[in-house]
Parts: sequence; structure tokens; C-alpha cells
Amino acid sequence: MFLEMKVAGIVLDPYTNVPIVVLKDMEEKTSVPIWIGLVEASAIAMELENIKIQRPLTHDLFKNVLAELKVEVVKIEVTDLRDNTYFALIYLDKGGEIMTVDSRPSDAIALALRTKSPIFVSDKVIEKSQKVDARDASFTEENKDKWTEILENLNPEDFGKYKM
Repeated sequence: MFLEMKVAGIVLDPYTNVPIVVLKDMEEKTSVPIWIGLVEASAIAMELENIKIQRPLTHDLFKNVLAELKVEVVKIEVTDLRDNTYFALIYLDKGGEIMTVDSRPSDAIALALRTKSPIFVSDKVIEKSQKVDARDASFTEENKDKWTEILENLNPEDFGKYKM
């Protein structure tokens, strides 16, 4: 079974300063935190804050390529959590043919936000995930201010730190 969820916001882990995207069910009773990278967190935060930039970033590019190919993002699913690693699938519709693509949840979420596609999380992921207080997992003014500061201070050298 899958539960439809929405992005409640992004918070910083108070111990590690690692970004966490927080998903909440539509009734805001259940939360799922997913630790993600800074680049992906920035892509999600930019979309949540409706920040538009002059040239397309990776997730914008992928959305544009899919549109040119007449492929629609139907939904994304966060399907599993194994060894502290989350797994996701992106469901694509090409003329009635449904295809799935393996993805990191952060990339799938960034794409889902850009394409206004629904986000679903499996019951087993909800059960396995670390619990957070839904009231503390919102996009508060304090969190917005932190992310605004991070986004404004990003420079190209920051992205090089995350190369393998």
C-alpha cells in the first residue's frame, strides 16, 4: 500500500547540518524524513519557494526533455528503505505506455514538484523511517530564512565538493 504525501519543507539536522526533506500525508498525521544532499535540497527549496533562475538546472532540464519527448511524469513512489538508504521510482507515461525509472527520492521529489506530480510513500517505508514530530517538520519562517541564506550564498565551488 502507498500513501500520498506532500513536501512539508526542508529542515537541517541539528546534529549534522545535513538537509532533511520532510514528507507529510495529506491529513498531516504522518511524517517521513529523508536525509538528502545539499544540491538536491537546494533544488527542492527553490521550487518550494518559487525561485526562478535564468538558466535551467538539472531537474528543470530533465522536466524540459520529458516535455519535448511528450513523456509525462505520472507519479513518484518512495518504495523502500534499506540500510538507511531510501529508494524511489519515477512513473512515466509515453503515449499510454507506463515506464518506471529508478531514482534517488530527492531527485524524484524535485522532479515531482516541477511537474506537479503526486508523491507516494510505501507503508513499509513509513514504518521503517525515523519518526519526527509533524509540528516540528514544517517550513517555518526560521527554516525559510536558513534556506534563503544558503541559496543566496551558494557559488559554483560549493557544488564541486559533492563530486565523487
